[in-house]
Amino acid sequence: MKKTKYIFVTGGVVSSLGKGITAASLGRILKDHGLNITLQKLDPYINVDPGTMSPFQHGEVYVTEDGAETDLDLGHYERFADVKLSRINNVTSGQIYWNVLRKERRGDYLGATVQVIPHITDMIKEKMTGAGNNGEIDIVITEVGGTVGDIESLPFIEAIRQMKLTVGRENCLFIHVTLLPYLKTSGEMKTKPTQHSVSVLRSLGISPDIIICRSDRNLSKEVKNKIGLFCDVGEKNVFLAKDVKEIYEVPIMLRKQKLDIVVADKLGLKIKKSDVKTDWDKFMEKVYVSQKSNVTIAIVGKYIKLRDAYISIYESLRHGGIDQETAVDIKWVNSEDIIDNDQKMINELADVDGILVPGGFGERGIDGKLAAVKFARENNIPFFGICLGMQVAAIEFARNVCSLNDANSLEFDNEAKDPVIAILESQKNIENYGGTMRLGLFPCKLKKS
Repeated sequence: MKKTKYIFVTGGVVSSLGKGITAASLGRILKDHGLNITLQKLDPYINVDPGTMSPFQHGEVYVTEDGAETDLDLGHYERFADVKLSRINNVTSGQIYWNVLRKERRGDYLGATVQVIPHITDMIKEKMTGAGNNGEIDIVITEVGGTVGDIESLPFIEAIRQMKLTVGRENCLFIHVTLLPYLKTSGEMKTKPTQHSVSVLRSLGISPDIIICRSDRNLSKEVKNKIGLFCDVGEKNVFLAKDVKEIYEVPIMLRKQKLDIVVADKLGLKIKKSDVKTDWDKFMEKVYVSQKSNVTIAIVGKYIKLRDAYISIYESLRHGGIDQETAVDIKWVNSEDIIDNDQKMINELADVDGILVPGGFGERGIDGKLAAVKFARENNIPFFGICLGMQVAAIEFARNVCSLNDANSLEFDNEAKDPVIAILESQKNIENYGGTMRLGLFPCKLKKS
Protein backbone atom coordinates (compact mmCIF):
# COMPACT_ATOMS: atom_id res chain seq x y z
CA MET A 1 0.00 0.00 0.00
CA LYS A 2 1.32 3.44 -0.90
CA LYS A 3 2.14 5.88 1.87
CA THR A 4 -0.10 8.91 2.22
CA LYS A 5 1.83 12.15 2.61
CA TYR A 6 0.74 14.82 5.08
CA ILE A 7 1.23 18.57 4.70
CA PHE A 8 0.49 20.78 7.71
CA VAL A 9 -0.19 24.50 7.29
CA THR A 10 0.21 26.69 10.38
CA GLY A 11 -0.05 30.45 10.77
CA GLY A 12 1.92 32.99 12.73
CA VAL A 13 2.11 36.69 13.71
CA VAL A 14 -1.61 37.50 13.17
CA SER A 15 -4.85 35.71 12.34
CA SER A 16 -6.74 35.94 9.03
CA LEU A 17 -3.56 35.58 7.00
CA GLY A 18 -5.16 33.46 4.33
CA LYS A 19 -3.99 30.02 5.43
CA GLY A 20 -7.14 28.57 3.91
CA ILE A 21 -6.48 30.17 0.51
CA THR A 22 -2.84 29.06 0.73
CA ALA A 23 -3.79 25.46 1.52
CA ALA A 24 -6.47 25.43 -1.19
CA SER A 25 -4.04 26.88 -3.74
CA LEU A 26 -1.39 24.30 -2.90
CA GLY A 27 -4.01 21.58 -3.28
CA ARG A 28 -4.94 22.96 -6.69
CA ILE A 29 -1.43 22.98 -8.12
CA LEU A 30 -0.60 19.53 -6.72
CA LYS A 31 -3.84 18.13 -8.16
CA ASP A 32 -2.86 19.55 -11.55
CA HIS A 33 0.08 17.11 -11.45
CA GLY A 34 -2.36 14.20 -11.22
CA LEU A 35 -2.02 13.67 -7.47
CA ASN A 36 -5.05 12.55 -5.47
CA ILE A 37 -5.41 15.18 -2.73
CA THR A 38 -7.79 16.14 0.04
CA LEU A 39 -7.84 19.00 2.53
CA GLN A 40 -8.74 19.21 6.19
CA LYS A 41 -9.31 22.04 8.68
CA LEU A 42 -8.54 21.74 12.39
CA ASP A 43 -10.52 24.35 14.33
CA PRO A 44 -9.50 24.97 17.95
CA TYR A 45 -12.82 26.27 19.25
CA ILE A 46 -14.83 24.17 21.73
CA ASN A 47 -18.05 24.32 19.69
CA VAL A 48 -18.75 20.89 18.20
CA ASP A 49 -19.32 22.58 14.83
CA PRO A 50 -20.06 26.13 13.64
CA GLY A 51 -23.75 25.37 13.09
CA THR A 52 -24.85 27.14 16.27
CA MET A 53 -22.44 30.07 15.94
CA SER A 54 -23.52 33.54 14.83
CA PRO A 55 -22.45 34.35 11.26
CA PHE A 56 -21.23 37.70 12.62
CA GLN A 57 -18.64 35.79 14.66
CA HIS A 58 -17.75 32.99 12.32
CA GLY A 59 -18.91 33.80 8.81
CA GLU A 60 -20.92 31.29 6.83
CA VAL A 61 -21.49 27.67 7.75
CA TYR A 62 -20.37 25.59 4.78
CA VAL A 63 -22.52 22.47 4.35
CA THR A 64 -20.93 19.41 2.73
CA GLU A 65 -22.77 16.78 0.71
CA ASP A 66 -23.05 14.48 3.75
CA GLY A 67 -24.79 17.27 5.68
CA ALA A 68 -21.90 18.34 7.90
CA GLU A 69 -21.88 21.96 9.09
CA THR A 70 -18.28 23.07 8.62
CA ASP A 71 -15.89 26.00 8.47
CA LEU A 72 -16.10 28.36 5.49
CA ASP A 73 -12.55 27.37 4.48
CA LEU A 74 -13.95 24.06 3.23
CA GLY A 75 -15.77 26.11 0.62
CA HIS A 76 -12.42 27.49 -0.55
CA TYR A 77 -10.99 23.96 -0.62
CA GLU A 78 -13.82 22.67 -2.81
CA ARG A 79 -13.82 25.67 -5.16
CA PHE A 80 -10.05 25.71 -5.66
CA ALA A 81 -9.14 22.02 -5.64
CA ASP A 82 -12.42 20.69 -7.10
CA VAL A 83 -12.74 17.98 -4.45
CA LYS A 84 -15.79 16.70 -2.58
CA LEU A 85 -15.35 16.97 1.19
CA SER A 86 -17.26 15.55 4.14
CA ARG A 87 -17.46 15.75 7.93
CA ILE A 88 -14.02 14.09 8.29
CA ASN A 89 -12.51 17.18 6.65
CA ASN A 90 -13.39 19.57 9.49
CA VAL A 91 -12.31 18.68 13.02
CA THR A 92 -12.94 20.89 16.07
CA SER A 93 -11.70 20.74 19.64
CA GLY A 94 -15.33 20.22 20.62
CA GLN A 95 -15.57 17.08 18.49
CA ILE A 96 -12.30 15.71 19.85
CA TYR A 97 -13.18 16.21 23.53
CA TRP A 98 -16.74 14.97 22.92
CA ASN A 99 -15.44 11.72 21.40
CA VAL A 100 -12.82 11.18 24.12
CA LEU A 101 -15.30 11.82 26.94
CA ARG A 102 -17.83 9.41 25.44
CA LYS A 103 -15.15 6.73 25.27
CA GLU A 104 -14.22 7.45 28.89
CA ARG A 105 -17.86 7.12 29.99
CA ARG A 106 -18.13 3.79 28.19
CA GLY A 107 -15.02 2.53 29.98
CA ASP A 108 -13.01 2.18 26.79
CA TYR A 109 -9.86 3.41 28.54
CA LEU A 110 -10.04 0.60 31.11
CA GLY A 111 -9.70 2.87 34.13
CA ALA A 112 -6.74 4.88 32.83
CA THR A 113 -6.37 8.55 33.70
CA VAL A 114 -7.59 10.39 30.59
CA GLN A 115 -5.17 13.14 29.58
CA VAL A 116 -4.46 15.56 26.75
CA ILE A 117 -1.43 13.41 25.89
CA PRO A 118 -1.98 10.73 24.71
CA HIS A 119 -5.79 10.53 24.58
CA ILE A 120 -6.70 13.89 23.04
CA THR A 121 -3.71 13.93 20.68
CA ASP A 122 -4.34 10.32 19.65
CA MET A 123 -7.93 11.20 18.74
CA ILE A 124 -6.70 14.15 16.63
CA LYS A 125 -4.21 11.91 14.84
CA GLU A 126 -6.95 9.36 14.22
CA LYS A 127 -8.98 12.06 12.49
CA MET A 128 -6.00 13.13 10.38
CA THR A 129 -5.01 9.65 9.25
CA GLY A 130 -8.69 8.92 8.60
CA ALA A 131 -8.68 11.68 5.99
CA GLY A 132 -6.01 9.67 4.16
CA ASN A 133 -8.67 7.04 3.45
CA ASN A 134 -6.41 4.03 4.06
CA GLY A 135 -3.84 5.10 1.51
CA GLU A 136 -6.32 6.05 -1.23
CA ILE A 137 -5.25 9.69 -0.93
CA ASP A 138 -1.76 10.76 -2.08
CA ILE A 139 -1.62 13.94 0.01
CA VAL A 140 -3.67 15.24 2.93
CA ILE A 141 -3.25 19.00 3.39
CA THR A 142 -4.24 19.96 6.93
CA GLU A 143 -4.72 23.58 7.98
CA VAL A 144 -4.40 24.28 11.70
CA GLY A 145 -6.75 27.12 12.64
CA GLY A 146 -5.67 30.01 14.83
CA THR A 147 -2.21 31.46 15.35
CA VAL A 148 0.82 29.62 16.70
CA GLY A 149 1.07 30.42 20.41
CA ASP A 150 -2.70 30.37 21.02
CA ILE A 151 -3.50 28.22 24.03
CA GLU A 152 -6.54 26.73 22.25
CA SER A 153 -4.53 25.22 19.40
CA LEU A 154 -1.76 23.62 21.49
CA PRO A 155 -3.25 20.08 21.39
CA PHE A 156 -3.45 20.30 17.60
CA ILE A 157 0.13 21.54 17.33
CA GLU A 158 1.29 18.71 19.59
CA ALA A 159 -0.67 16.19 17.48
CA ILE A 160 0.94 17.29 14.21
CA ARG A 161 4.34 17.13 15.95
CA GLN A 162 3.59 13.53 16.88
CA MET A 163 2.59 12.76 13.28
CA LYS A 164 6.31 12.81 12.44
CA LEU A 165 6.63 9.69 14.59
CA THR A 166 3.31 8.16 13.56
CA VAL A 167 3.73 8.24 9.78
CA GLY A 168 7.46 9.00 9.49
CA ARG A 169 9.26 12.32 9.04
CA GLU A 170 9.71 11.57 5.33
CA ASN A 171 5.92 11.60 4.93
CA CYS A 172 5.34 14.94 6.68
CA LEU A 173 5.85 18.51 5.54
CA PHE A 174 5.35 21.64 7.64
CA ILE A 175 4.46 24.96 6.01
CA HIS A 176 4.29 28.13 8.10
CA VAL A 177 2.40 31.18 6.80
CA THR A 178 3.48 34.50 8.34
CA LEU A 179 3.07 38.23 7.88
CA LEU A 180 5.88 40.53 6.76
CA PRO A 181 4.88 44.07 7.80
CA TYR A 182 6.33 47.06 5.97
CA LEU A 183 7.14 50.21 7.95
CA LYS A 184 6.74 53.27 5.76
CA THR A 185 8.59 55.55 8.16
CA SER A 186 11.80 53.53 7.89
CA GLY A 187 11.13 52.09 4.45
CA GLU A 188 11.81 48.58 5.72
CA MET A 189 10.17 45.20 5.56
CA LYS A 190 10.43 43.70 9.04
CA THR A 191 11.30 40.01 9.45
CA LYS A 192 11.42 39.94 13.25
CA PRO A 193 7.73 38.94 13.74
CA THR A 194 8.32 35.97 11.43
CA GLN A 195 11.48 35.00 13.33
CA HIS A 196 9.61 35.12 16.64
CA SER A 197 6.70 33.11 15.25
CA VAL A 198 9.02 30.38 13.95
CA SER A 199 10.83 30.42 17.30
CA VAL A 200 7.52 29.70 19.08
CA LEU A 201 6.75 26.90 16.63
CA ARG A 202 10.20 25.35 17.13
CA SER A 203 9.79 25.55 20.90
CA LEU A 204 6.74 23.30 20.41
CA GLY A 205 8.80 20.74 18.53
CA ILE A 206 8.08 21.70 14.92
CA SER A 207 10.64 23.13 12.54
CA PRO A 208 8.94 24.41 9.38
CA ASP A 209 10.20 23.13 6.05
CA ILE A 210 8.73 26.01 4.05
CA ILE A 211 7.78 29.57 4.98
CA ILE A 212 5.18 31.47 2.97
CA CYS A 213 5.25 35.22 3.58
CA ARG A 214 2.16 37.39 3.24
CA SER A 215 3.05 40.88 2.08
CA ASP A 216 1.70 43.75 0.02
CA ARG A 217 4.95 44.02 -1.93
CA ASN A 218 7.73 41.89 -3.44
CA LEU A 219 10.49 40.35 -1.32
CA SER A 220 14.07 41.31 -1.98
CA LYS A 221 16.67 38.55 -2.18
CA GLU A 222 18.20 40.04 0.96
CA VAL A 223 14.96 39.61 2.93
CA LYS A 224 14.49 36.05 1.66
CA ASN A 225 18.06 35.18 2.63
CA LYS A 226 17.57 36.68 6.07
CA ILE A 227 14.38 34.69 6.71
CA GLY A 228 15.95 31.53 5.34
CA LEU A 229 18.99 31.94 7.61
CA PHE A 230 17.30 32.97 10.86
CA CYS A 231 14.41 30.52 10.46
CA ASP A 232 16.66 27.67 9.35
CA VAL A 233 14.83 26.84 6.13
CA GLY A 234 17.15 28.24 3.47
CA GLU A 235 16.37 30.98 0.98
CA LYS A 236 14.94 28.60 -1.66
CA ASN A 237 12.22 27.50 0.79
CA VAL A 238 10.90 31.02 1.39
CA PHE A 239 7.92 31.93 -0.79
CA LEU A 240 5.84 35.05 -1.30
CA ALA A 241 2.03 35.20 -1.10
CA LYS A 242 1.57 38.75 -2.28
CA ASP A 243 -1.72 40.62 -1.96
CA VAL A 244 -3.66 40.20 -5.19
CA LYS A 245 -6.84 41.71 -6.56
CA GLU A 246 -8.27 38.28 -7.34
CA ILE A 247 -7.81 35.36 -4.90
CA TYR A 248 -7.91 32.87 -7.77
CA GLU A 249 -4.50 34.20 -8.87
CA VAL A 250 -2.82 32.63 -5.83
CA PRO A 251 -2.34 29.09 -7.27
CA ILE A 252 -0.63 30.52 -10.36
CA MET A 253 1.52 32.86 -8.23
CA LEU A 254 2.73 29.96 -6.06
CA ARG A 255 3.24 27.69 -9.05
CA LYS A 256 5.41 30.32 -10.77
CA GLN A 257 7.66 30.23 -7.70
CA LYS A 258 7.80 26.41 -8.09
CA LEU A 259 6.22 25.67 -4.72
CA ASP A 260 4.78 22.45 -6.17
CA ILE A 261 8.24 21.27 -7.26
CA VAL A 262 9.80 22.02 -3.86
CA VAL A 263 6.95 20.30 -1.99
CA ALA A 264 7.11 17.21 -4.19
CA ASP A 265 10.89 17.00 -3.82
CA LYS A 266 10.71 17.20 -0.03
CA LEU A 267 8.04 14.48 0.08
CA GLY A 268 9.82 12.23 -2.42
CA LEU A 269 7.09 12.54 -5.06
CA LYS A 270 7.99 12.45 -8.74
CA ILE A 271 6.38 15.21 -10.73
CA LYS A 272 7.56 17.16 -13.73
CA LYS A 273 7.46 20.86 -14.38
CA SER A 274 4.91 21.26 -17.17
CA ASP A 275 4.29 24.13 -19.56
CA VAL A 276 0.93 22.68 -20.58
CA LYS A 277 -2.04 24.87 -19.75
CA THR A 278 -3.98 23.48 -16.82
CA ASP A 279 -7.72 23.71 -16.28
CA TRP A 280 -6.96 26.43 -13.75
CA ASP A 281 -5.06 28.48 -16.35
CA LYS A 282 -8.05 28.20 -18.69
CA PHE A 283 -10.38 29.20 -15.87
CA MET A 284 -8.28 32.27 -15.09
CA GLU A 285 -8.33 33.29 -18.75
CA LYS A 286 -12.12 33.40 -18.48
CA VAL A 287 -11.88 35.42 -15.26
CA TYR A 288 -10.04 38.19 -17.07
CA VAL A 289 -11.79 38.04 -20.43
CA SER A 290 -13.70 41.21 -21.28
CA GLN A 291 -17.27 40.65 -20.14
CA LYS A 292 -19.92 40.69 -22.84
CA SER A 293 -22.81 41.58 -20.54
CA ASN A 294 -23.65 42.73 -17.04
CA VAL A 295 -26.25 41.71 -14.44
CA THR A 296 -27.11 43.00 -10.99
CA ILE A 297 -28.28 40.51 -8.36
CA ALA A 298 -29.76 41.63 -5.04
CA ILE A 299 -28.96 39.44 -2.05
CA VAL A 300 -31.59 40.16 0.61
CA GLY A 301 -30.46 38.93 4.03
CA LYS A 302 -29.91 39.99 7.63
CA TYR A 303 -26.19 39.19 7.96
CA ILE A 304 -24.95 41.39 5.13
CA LYS A 305 -22.77 43.52 7.42
CA LEU A 306 -20.35 40.58 7.29
CA ARG A 307 -19.95 39.50 3.67
CA ASP A 308 -18.29 36.23 4.75
CA ALA A 309 -21.72 35.15 6.01
CA TYR A 310 -22.72 34.63 2.37
CA ILE A 311 -19.35 33.91 0.78
CA SER A 312 -20.38 30.71 -1.05
CA ILE A 313 -23.45 32.41 -2.53
CA TYR A 314 -21.30 35.32 -3.66
CA GLU A 315 -18.67 33.05 -5.20
CA SER A 316 -21.31 30.85 -6.86
CA LEU A 317 -22.84 33.88 -8.56
CA ARG A 318 -19.37 35.01 -9.64
CA HIS A 319 -18.53 31.58 -11.06
CA GLY A 320 -21.80 31.55 -12.97
CA GLY A 321 -20.93 34.95 -14.39
CA ILE A 322 -17.41 33.85 -15.34
CA ASP A 323 -18.82 30.84 -17.19
CA GLN A 324 -21.28 33.05 -19.09
CA GLU A 325 -18.75 35.88 -19.67
CA THR A 326 -21.02 38.14 -17.66
CA ALA A 327 -20.02 40.64 -15.00
CA VAL A 328 -22.09 40.06 -11.85
CA ASP A 329 -22.68 43.05 -9.60
CA ILE A 330 -23.97 42.16 -6.14
CA LYS A 331 -26.36 44.54 -4.42
CA TRP A 332 -26.47 43.85 -0.69
CA VAL A 333 -29.89 44.59 0.84
CA ASN A 334 -30.48 44.36 4.59
CA SER A 335 -33.84 42.61 5.07
CA GLU A 336 -34.33 44.47 8.36
CA ASP A 337 -34.32 47.81 6.53
CA ILE A 338 -37.11 47.19 4.02
CA ILE A 339 -40.89 46.76 4.32
CA ASP A 340 -43.62 45.99 1.80
CA ASN A 341 -44.40 48.86 -0.62
CA ASP A 342 -41.82 51.02 1.10
CA GLN A 343 -40.11 53.50 -1.23
CA LYS A 344 -36.72 52.46 0.08
CA MET A 345 -37.40 48.85 -0.91
CA ILE A 346 -38.58 49.93 -4.36
CA ASN A 347 -35.43 52.00 -4.80
CA GLU A 348 -33.27 49.04 -3.73
CA LEU A 349 -34.91 46.40 -5.93
CA ALA A 350 -36.44 48.15 -8.94
CA ASP A 351 -33.32 48.06 -11.11
CA VAL A 352 -31.98 44.56 -10.35
CA ASP A 353 -31.95 41.59 -12.74
CA GLY A 354 -32.51 38.98 -10.04
CA ILE A 355 -33.29 38.66 -6.32
CA LEU A 356 -31.79 35.99 -4.06
CA VAL A 357 -32.99 35.36 -0.51
CA PRO A 358 -30.55 33.08 1.36
CA GLY A 359 -30.91 31.00 4.51
CA GLY A 360 -31.05 32.20 8.08
CA PHE A 361 -32.66 31.54 11.45
CA GLY A 362 -35.30 33.23 13.55
CA GLU A 363 -38.00 35.81 12.87
CA ARG A 364 -35.72 38.82 12.68
CA GLY A 365 -35.70 40.23 9.13
CA ILE A 366 -38.48 37.91 7.89
CA ASP A 367 -40.89 40.73 6.95
CA GLY A 368 -38.24 42.27 4.70
CA LYS A 369 -37.60 38.92 3.03
CA LEU A 370 -41.34 38.46 2.46
CA ALA A 371 -41.52 41.94 0.94
CA ALA A 372 -38.62 41.15 -1.41
CA VAL A 373 -40.24 37.87 -2.50
CA LYS A 374 -43.54 39.64 -3.21
CA PHE A 375 -41.77 42.39 -5.16
CA ALA A 376 -39.94 39.79 -7.27
CA ARG A 377 -43.17 37.87 -8.02
CA GLU A 378 -45.29 40.92 -8.84
CA ASN A 379 -42.61 42.51 -11.02
CA ASN A 380 -41.57 39.29 -12.77
CA ILE A 381 -37.99 39.49 -11.50
CA PRO A 382 -36.11 36.15 -11.49
CA PHE A 383 -36.01 34.88 -7.91
CA PHE A 384 -33.91 32.29 -6.11
CA GLY A 385 -34.79 31.20 -2.56
CA ILE A 386 -32.27 29.07 -0.71
CA CYS A 387 -33.29 27.18 2.46
CA LEU A 388 -35.24 29.75 4.52
CA GLY A 389 -35.47 31.85 1.34
CA MET A 390 -37.47 29.07 -0.33
CA GLN A 391 -39.69 28.71 2.75
CA VAL A 392 -40.39 32.45 2.80
CA ALA A 393 -41.39 32.23 -0.88
CA ALA A 394 -43.90 29.51 -0.02
CA ILE A 395 -45.35 31.65 2.81
CA GLU A 396 -45.62 34.72 0.58
CA PHE A 397 -47.39 32.81 -2.20
CA ALA A 398 -49.80 31.17 0.26
CA ARG A 399 -50.72 34.52 1.81
CA ASN A 400 -50.97 36.72 -1.25
CA VAL A 401 -52.02 34.34 -4.02
CA CYS A 402 -53.85 31.54 -2.19
CA SER A 403 -55.55 33.93 0.27
CA LEU A 404 -54.28 31.98 3.30
CA ASN A 405 -53.82 35.12 5.34
CA ASP A 406 -52.44 33.30 8.36
CA ALA A 407 -49.92 31.21 6.39
CA ASN A 408 -46.68 30.85 8.28
CA SER A 409 -43.90 28.51 9.26
CA LEU A 410 -44.23 26.56 12.50
CA GLU A 411 -40.70 27.74 13.23
CA PHE A 412 -42.07 31.25 13.74
CA ASP A 413 -45.58 30.46 15.01
CA ASN A 414 -46.24 26.99 16.39
CA GLU A 415 -49.97 27.74 16.51
CA ALA A 416 -50.28 29.05 12.96
CA LYS A 417 -53.75 28.46 11.45
CA ASP A 418 -52.25 27.79 8.03
CA PRO A 419 -48.85 26.19 8.57
CA VAL A 420 -47.35 25.89 5.07
CA ILE A 421 -43.90 25.05 6.42
CA ALA A 422 -43.90 22.22 8.95
CA ILE A 423 -41.43 21.04 11.53
CA LEU A 424 -40.02 17.64 10.56
CA GLU A 425 -41.32 14.83 12.75
CA SER A 426 -37.75 13.97 13.67
CA GLN A 427 -37.23 17.50 15.01
CA LYS A 428 -40.31 17.93 17.17
CA ASN A 429 -38.90 16.58 20.42
CA ILE A 430 -35.26 17.56 20.12
CA GLU A 431 -33.56 19.39 22.98
CA ASN A 432 -30.23 20.22 21.35
CA TYR A 433 -29.82 22.57 18.42
CA GLY A 434 -26.51 21.48 16.90
CA GLY A 435 -26.52 18.97 14.04
CA THR A 436 -30.28 18.34 14.13
CA MET A 437 -31.35 19.72 10.75
CA ARG A 438 -31.69 17.62 7.62
CA LEU A 439 -28.84 18.92 5.50
CA GLY A 440 -26.71 17.82 2.59
CA LEU A 441 -27.36 15.91 -0.59
CA PHE A 442 -30.50 13.76 -0.68
CA PRO A 443 -33.13 12.80 -3.29
CA CYS A 444 -36.14 15.11 -3.31
CA LYS A 445 -39.25 13.92 -5.14
CA LEU A 446 -41.84 16.47 -6.19
CA LYS A 447 -45.42 15.19 -6.48
CA LYS A 448 -47.35 16.19 -9.57
CA SER A 449 -49.74 19.12 -8.97
